[in-house]
Amino acid sequence: MKRPYRIVVAKPGLDGHDRGAKTISRALRDHGFEVIYTGLHQTPEQIAETALQEDVDGVGLSLLSGAHLTLFPRVMDELRARDMDHVLIFGGGVIPDADAAALKQQGVSEIFGPGSSLKTIAEWLEVALDNREKATT
Repeated sequence: MKRPYRIVVAKPGLDGHDRGAKTISRALRDHGFEVIYTGLHQTPEQIAETALQEDVDGVGLSLLSGAHLTLFPRVMDELRARDMDHVLIFGGGVIPDADAAALKQQGVSEIFGPGSSLKTIAEWLEVALDNREKATT
């Protein structure tokens, strides 16, 4: 990692289970990322505005409520509305494989399900952001 990448970790919607989001936030910090955790019950607009204000490289969405096919695309729409198409979107939670594939087709870079290794997630994110940065320079 050339520089500390900035990541927003967010819990969109009414999902009140935040252990995974807090765990990944800590793991990413330990790996060298700068992490901004937004807390529970964030709207897509709030998440995108935080990403804009914090000038982030990536947004991680954690969702267990089943509303991922609605909320992930809304967050991406809000980011696009703020000219933040360059921000890498990744997610986690209990998301069926077919839904994960649909989200990837819509622009989500990766979905990490239950049991995903924290080290694997951090290393994937570092490589993905390094590759994205190389492609723009």
